[in-house]
Amino acid sequence: MNNNKDHFISWQQFHQDSRQLAAELMLTPWQGIIGIARGGMIPATIIARELNVRLLDSLCIASYDHDQQGEANIIKNIEGIKNGGEGFVIIDDLVDTGATAKVARKLFPNAHFATLYAKPAGKPFTDRCIQEFPQDCWLHFPWDSEQQESHYRYSEPLIEQQLL
Repeated sequence: MNNNKDHFISWQQFHQDSRQLAAELMLTPWQGIIGIARGGMIPATIIARELNVRLLDSLCIASYDHDQQGEANIIKNIEGIKNGGEGFVIIDDLVDTGATAKVARKLFPNAHFATLYAKPAGKPFTDRCIQEFPQDCWLHFPWDSEQQESHYRYSEPLIEQQLL
């Protein structure tokens, strides 16, 4: 899966974009941060550190299996958040079609939804994003990639490599 519509994001870029999102969120005193697992947990942790927010939880929604998006399924919800999530910011790495964002918004309609990256179909479901990409661009995140000389390529998870 390497074509001209692939975009590889380095750890350095991902960290920089997470800090930029934190800077944009600084003006609000957040009660807590909800990271959408898995991809949203990394920027959520960085943002929690930058904003000195200690209440960090995960909302586990699965809508992808490798490079195929399907129906969004809640794997783990969060209990005890009142007022529809008011005072909380939900963080995800990417809003693509908006499937995951729709589920999160339904669970926490009053929370602020922020992502590092957005595609046109999903952007209307966010309150804030750092960078936009075309719908047909496939983003490769640093945890899915490995550097080979001066370029990156997709790397199967270790458990998948054992099965090969």
